Amino acid sequence: MSKIGAFFRLTRVEHNLLLIVAVLVGELIAGGLPVLPVLILSLAAPVFISMSSFAINDYFDVESDRANKRRDRPIVSGEISKNGALGISVACMIIGIGAALFINVYALAIALIFGALAILYSYRLKDVLLLGNVYIAFTYGIAFVFGNLVVTKVLLPGIIAIFFMTFLAGLAREIHGMIRDYRGDVRGRRTRNLVHYTGKKRSAQIAFILYLESVLITIFMFFFIQPFRFNAYFALPVAVGDILAIYVAVVCVLRSDTGTFNFTRNLTLLGMGITTVGYLLAPLLFLAV
Repeated sequence: MSKIGAFFRLTRVEHNLLLIVAVLVGELIAGGLPVLPVLILSLAAPVFISMSSFAINDYFDVESDRANKRRDRPIVSGEISKNGALGISVACMIIGIGAALFINVYALAIALIFGALAILYSYRLKDVLLLGNVYIAFTYGIAFVFGNLVVTKVLLPGIIAIFFMTFLAGLAREIHGMIRDYRGDVRGRRTRNLVHYTGKKRSAQIAFILYLESVLITIFMFFFIQPFRFNAYFALPVAVGDILAIYVAVVCVLRSDTGTFNFTRNLTLLGMGITTVGYLLAPLLFLAV
């Protein structure tokens, strides 16, 4: 059981629930769920590529994680070897890209691009000023786009709005992660990221602005974009997510200790989950009407 738990922690399996819902949202907004075999493949592709991405990140990040005393990381705790993590990453990547291969060319292109970027990010890109964070922020929203393109090649306005909202919130969350991990990243990887150049306080202020912009997009969606327009099933959960996002943004400007960032990082994940539920309920209600 401990090995299974270590595998789950290495691949961050809990993140996959949000990925699955995001793909379903993209498919529903684009016109409805595909036939069952394609639906299963469309869920498997992003899930396994995500699992591969987390595993390869821990493989390259082991010294930084040790410096940050991340005993929750299976390689640092000794539950999984570096070579074992690499093998898991390769296997998951092959399964993910293989699943996308049988969907369509758009799904395959996204799988190949983000699979390659996942490796590049863990190896070097995360140490390049903002580029690594921008890549991670893209991964927050690409599952919605993926789901859309599984059903139709036309990228719909609702999906575009969701993508930019999640991109901004994801980038803000990444900046908070940089602030939290800054000491270990400098020691383990000699990173020179945004925090290095602007300081913790200014970085937290930038994250605050990004979170605020993401909230403004959700308000715009409620008034102007179907299937979210005047949709209470969208508004209620998204309002909760927005409140949590603003709370986190304010708290992280006022405080910069590691405990605060660990707590708020989990809180933002909760907020994103609640918001994603709103994205799912909105097209279900809209289609039912």
